[in-house]
Amino acid sequence: MIPPALFPVLLLAHITLALSLFLPSFLLPFTMRTRARDGTPVVAPPGRFVRGLLWLERNGTTVIGVGVAVTGVGMLSILGPAFAQQPWLLAGLAIYTGVLVTSFFIQRPGLRRLVGLRSDASPEEQERWKRRARRQRYISYGMAGAIGLIGWLMMAKPGA
Repeated sequence: MIPPALFPVLLLAHITLALSLFLPSFLLPFTMRTRARDGTPVVAPPGRFVRGLLWLERNGTTVIGVGVAVTGVGMLSILGPAFAQQPWLLAGLAIYTGVLVTSFFIQRPGLRRLVGLRSDASPEEQERWKRRARRQRYISYGMAGAIGLIGWLMMAKPGA
């Protein structure tokens, strides 16, 4: 049995881990550029921030996902049956599950295709890359909206 006094610690850890689980999938489409602001092609390798996001996307998702699951189960064990009586919490969990599924099965494979653009790519290949990048950004906008909705549900607790 987990002491109820640990709930705030579990909640903070859960939120931090949950955000770090989807954040790379959300941010990477905005960091992939083929042209600099002045219109010249970008041929430099990605910076430290992008490399860090790529590393986290590649290596950290399993560990972070396990952490999210463990802290979530810990919070559910503290809440007990009261969890099922809070529809805003159930809705937030359902939305978060949708974001994670989108992040893992749609966003990650799409990002992998974006990483491989060569500096000597043909104009057709560059145009295909731009379409993919645009689509990935739109998916990220949807994920951001869903996370915003979760945040609103957690703060407003409608119907509670």
